[in-house]
Amino acid sequence: MRQNSLYGNGWQCAELRCELLDLPPCVTFKIKVLMSTLNPRQQEAVQAISGPVLVLAGAGSGKTSVITRKIAHLIENCGMPATRIVAVTFTNKAAREMRERVGRLLPSAALRGLTVSTFHALGLELLRKESVAAGLKSSFSIFDGEDSRSLLAELMHKELASAADRVDLVRHQISDFKNRLLTPEAALAAAQTQEEALAAQVYIEYARHLAAYNAVDFDDLILRPTLLLRDDQGLRERWQHKVRYLLVDEYQDTNLTQYEMVRQLVGLQANFTAVGDDDQSIYAWRGARPENMAQLLSDYPALKVIKLEQNYRSTARILRAANHVIANNPHVFEKKLWSEHGIGERIRVLSNAHEQAECERVALEIFQHRLLKRAEYRDYAVLYRGNFQSRALEIELQKLQIPYKVSGGTSFFARPEIKDVMAYLRLFINPEDDNAFLRIVNTPRREIGPSTLEKLGAYAQQRGVSMLAACDELGLERQLGERQLSTVRDFHQWVMATAEHILESNDVSAIRQMLIDIDYENWLQQGSASPAQAERRLENVQQFIASLSAMQDKAEHEDDRALEAIIKRMVLRDMLENQSQEDDLDRVQLMTLHAAKGLEFPYVYMIGMEEDLLPHRNSIDANTIEEERRLMYVGITRAREVLTLSYAQSRRSAGENRPTTISRFVDEMPQDDLDREGLQVQRSPEESKQLARAHLDHLRQLLGDD
Repeated sequence: MRQNSLYGNGWQCAELRCELLDLPPCVTFKIKVLMSTLNPRQQEAVQAISGPVLVLAGAGSGKTSVITRKIAHLIENCGMPATRIVAVTFTNKAAREMRERVGRLLPSAALRGLTVSTFHALGLELLRKESVAAGLKSSFSIFDGEDSRSLLAELMHKELASAADRVDLVRHQISDFKNRLLTPEAALAAAQTQEEALAAQVYIEYARHLAAYNAVDFDDLILRPTLLLRDDQGLRERWQHKVRYLLVDEYQDTNLTQYEMVRQLVGLQANFTAVGDDDQSIYAWRGARPENMAQLLSDYPALKVIKLEQNYRSTARILRAANHVIANNPHVFEKKLWSEHGIGERIRVLSNAHEQAECERVALEIFQHRLLKRAEYRDYAVLYRGNFQSRALEIELQKLQIPYKVSGGTSFFARPEIKDVMAYLRLFINPEDDNAFLRIVNTPRREIGPSTLEKLGAYAQQRGVSMLAACDELGLERQLGERQLSTVRDFHQWVMATAEHILESNDVSAIRQMLIDIDYENWLQQGSASPAQAERRLENVQQFIASLSAMQDKAEHEDDRALEAIIKRMVLRDMLENQSQEDDLDRVQLMTLHAAKGLEFPYVYMIGMEEDLLPHRNSIDANTIEEERRLMYVGITRAREVLTLSYAQSRRSAGENRPTTISRFVDEMPQDDLDREGLQVQRSPEESKQLARAHLDHLRQLLGDD
């Protein structure tokens, strides 16, 4: 076997075609097993291991198989230690699936030390290991979106009172700055509008306060490691030595900062594989740049491009429609999906009088089709451009007692009011939790302003203690004025006394009393858009506290009845909920087109196929139709067997019914593959009787009758 100098240290690597090499029988057998289920293009992608590789993986083309087998190939056949291989993707679910599939290819011992993670998790690992270089204590906090918004609101309320209602716009702009690899000073210099200049000024203060709090936000998990890699040669060389082969999934979704992180990690040797599909780049609103794929050609002239065009998901007719639509976008890389699954059914286009009729028809069709096909509810998905489109559909599904799931809803534990109460409880059981401290210190407002917190945070970081503990240190007297010092010490005493009372009493009613003492109900009313919203939020808090009491009542052992133990379990619950796999209950799936990416279903309905919805009016006005077309392409390619498009001839807007125009994307499909159907579904008397009888049988089944 020939040595490959790119890996050094005596590692050996099989060349691209084993038949040309004099390999031992066992190695040849292992290579054949890994490659046995792959098509020729997939095999080529797996075995291309020297230098930069771009795998253009069309929808349903088996890209995850390529990535996982490539990892196994590098370890098993090339002798590369798993500790030197890093694979990154964008979601915990995708990373978990990748790890599981690699685990089915190789024994766990061979995979020890392998990194398969999200970009943000990789950035967090780098920051933790290089915290000194980053100017952070090892126990730094991570601000989530709500934490960041609260800090920005505080800063803008004090410094820019006239702009306080623009917090979300400024937050989005700061995130965009970070996605474009801009520091606060660079953002201010690059600002081209008054809005950008305002956001850059707030960004400077925001970054200064995060530093004082020993905290980073979600975007910092990419920005700060990338800046360290770029600016610190010794650190960069250490990490390039650690990451000898990098695999990047969903490359079309990378932003400028992620692109630079990859570039710094792979260095001059550039041993990496980027896998993606520029036709499925649908996240420009959060910084994704499909042009990053084309940029690879410029930065890496030796780039090897491999196209995966065989689709293993959909029928030929569905793929033909997808190819026709996306062909209207300009391309640097041309590809055309094809399938061996047969021609398939024609694509139906349903015309409906209005949106209520549209939803009624789709619900009834799903009900009838499932009975006739003996399918499962989980086989059906209804996709739409905006979340608001699900409301009428949910009503119609409920009428027919069809179970459904709306994807992308807010977790109970992610609601701001629940996070507030949880932050109090977290601090009570762990006084070292700076993140919890920062969330509650002014919830409700306690006149402990940003400047006080900045000085407190800087002092705590200097002393190496938590912010709560710093409140009671004698040295703080030299940092704060008399009034500021009195306020933070009163807060410290209140926290310690309240924590002791709640935990020692072990009584849930003490938590209720604590919320009364801080007048949290009034705080909710002040921060809610309406009395009804405030009432709903208060009901959520009451439900949460009742759940604590219920957990105490159900505890079998005395230790499990302790509030401290229960609170610790509640703190973990949201993390476990977020990391758990999707449930497999038999329900129709309702979701936006953005949420549907990466999924597939036998039967797909796309509703609201109208101009101003898909493509969206904002995209039409901004001339960003190309991304809307990619969104249409994603929707089409979710369908395995049957695709149905639906639109309303009029839709209610601004209190009145307005006529609509069918989406241009329907007209871009091959018309011979479409069946356009009118407003009403014509059924024979016998069909109507069958449907009514099936509905009755379904109700009996739900009621448990034999």
